Amino acid sequence: MARLQNKTVVITGGGGGIGGATCRKFAQEGAKVAVLDLNLEAAEKVAAEIRAAGGVAEAFKCDIADRASVDAAVAATQTKLGPIDVLVNNAGWDIFKPFTKSDPGEWEKLIAINLTGALHMHHAILPGMVERRYGRIVNVASDAARVGSSGEAVYAACKGGLVAFSKTIAREHSRHGITVNVVCPGPTDTALLAGVTSGAPNPEKLVEAFTKAIPLGRLGQPDDLAGAIVFFGSDDASFVTGQVLSVSGGLTMNG
Repeated sequence: MARLQNKTVVITGGGGGIGGATCRKFAQEGAKVAVLDLNLEAAEKVAAEIRAAGGVAEAFKCDIADRASVDAAVAATQTKLGPIDVLVNNAGWDIFKPFTKSDPGEWEKLIAINLTGALHMHHAILPGMVERRYGRIVNVASDAARVGSSGEAVYAACKGGLVAFSKTIAREHSRHGITVNVVCPGPTDTALLAGVTSGAPNPEKLVEAFTKAIPLGRLGQPDDLAGAIVFFGSDDASFVTGQVLSVSGGLTMNG
């Protein structure tokens, strides 16, 4: 039997690169997948691919920065797919510029999506997990949270906050049979990276520098992240909680 047979999994940013790969991987493991994304068309595309391959998936529009939108998407997921067993907070957004060149409006958007959005998802889904005394939460942060990243000060602050939040929630809810872990991608070949580097003076040189800095000699691919996320979401990781794993090709090596 597949590791996640009939488990209901919610994945935010499910229409994107890492999110889409993660949705497909969970479906391959037998999970019923709720693909949440602000871009409903992208979410529906991923859900349709999963159903065409014989899996179970539903797409839901969700603005994680808007609590009413989160509550509506969670309620719809539970109606169509059942109680939520696994939450993957993957949605994110970034800009690339020195902190002193950024403005408060940009900070607010970064915080709303990369930190507050994850808080909304936890707050909406955790009570059900507590009631059933079972849950797996995987938060996708960034190696920027662990070592810093020039040009990403507020993004790094948000992801650092998400790491600290995850460890605290892991402690608070371990007695309820809920695990909370963090996956930190390094530079990964996604639309988000393309958007971030497009704001740099020389995007191609920036990508080249990222690639040269990675010991394994290439950018990460969305599928590189999906396996680690699914591991934390499965019962193979039932005795693992409050941990942070870098999936970065060796760019960072923190023990």
